Amino acid sequence: MTNNTISDSEIEYPLGDALPEIGGSIELAPGVKWLRMRLPFALDHINLWMLRDEFEGVKGWTIIDCGIANDETRAAWEEIFVTQLENLPILRILVTHMHPDHVGLAQWLCERWKAPLWMSMSDYLTSLWLTHKASENATAAKIGGGGSADFFQKHGLNDPDDLVKVRARTNYYSNMVPGLPRSFRRIMDGDTILIGGREWRITMGYGHAPEHACLYCEALGILISGDMVLPRISTNVSVYESEPDGDPLGLYLNSLEKFETLPADSYVLPSHGKPFKGIKTRIRQLQDHHVERLRETVEACQLPHHAREIVPILFRRQLDIHQMTFAMGEAIAHLNHLQRQGKLLRELCADGVLRFSVP
Repeated sequence: MTNNTISDSEIEYPLGDALPEIGGSIELAPGVKWLRMRLPFALDHINLWMLRDEFEGVKGWTIIDCGIANDETRAAWEEIFVTQLENLPILRILVTHMHPDHVGLAQWLCERWKAPLWMSMSDYLTSLWLTHKASENATAAKIGGGGSADFFQKHGLNDPDDLVKVRARTNYYSNMVPGLPRSFRRIMDGDTILIGGREWRITMGYGHAPEHACLYCEALGILISGDMVLPRISTNVSVYESEPDGDPLGLYLNSLEKFETLPADSYVLPSHGKPFKGIKTRIRQLQDHHVERLRETVEACQLPHHAREIVPILFRRQLDIHQMTFAMGEAIAHLNHLQRQGKLLRELCADGVLRFSVP
């Protein structure tokens, strides 16, 4: 995430400033617990969820998302096992998508509790590919890894120090996701999963990840939105070298429309930020935000621009190298989307850099 902030003045936070302590929880509804883990980035936390469950005749918990694989997160989970499980086991681990903060400890949790992993096939296979270290090609394709340097250089990232730092991130993904279970249970768009006697409907979103699962429970009026709908910050939507001509922004904007039919008072549980109400307002804000950024991108491209020159238009502050990799991916996503719409043309220039301009 690049923390691209959008005003949330019309969003309601039912719990105010309350946050669960690391290793603790806050109950948001009967059988729904909110957990919070630290992250070593500018976006410094992830929200995780525990749902009371009964699976194959055994009472226990379903976990939604895992945190990254590091000692601090494992220690937080160990404290949760002692203080928050009410002497019940974890029955299954459901992962919304393949990004490290969501899937990082999936293997450890599954092995620790002998519990199955539930996940979309696209994200399971993508994560498996990115964690595989034996192949040089797989290593180069890691998100933010060495292969990204050449891709970003083709889109105008020419600072030698930045390129060295990007190439040094070869093991960025696998360091936080050391492995996955060898098997998983596939979840798909439209599936209904019974958790704790309540039906949770799966809605897949696209653009942020290959196949991102969100869960909605009509009985509770709760949407576990993952990264698809966040308060205050916009979801990162990036192009990577593995799909250089992709249009993830178009996929993301189309996916947002799926959530417009939810009740206005739905309680949204996001992966970052605080649980909130006001989903219809939030969707409109996110849509308006991208419309404005696309307009500004077209305006800038009255003269040919490459993606690195678009980054300051989308992100108006200093970025560290972690944030820059996401910002470059998002700048390319905006340019690719406009090219798909016929609003920009792309040209490979003599210096080997791709530039975009209005027709």
